[in-house]
Amino acid sequence: MLTTLLVIGGVLLGLLALLALIVNLSARPTTRTGRPAGWVADAGRPHPDAWSPLTSTTTSEIPTVR
Repeated sequence: MLTTLLVIGGVLLGLLALLALIVNLSARPTTRTGRPAGWVADAGRPHPDAWSPLTSTTTSEIPTVR
């Protein structure tokens, strides 16, 4: 009986430790000085809208292959 309770208690403590680890790893990163707070890096331009019409501006990120 005591062994069963110890096993159940150990399993519950292990699950709580695993839950704490998952919550800790999935938390938002701490903000550093000099960097904007957010999930993504600030590239200096807004995120493209998928529903807006395409523009004819060129980009140096994906050069055209000729």
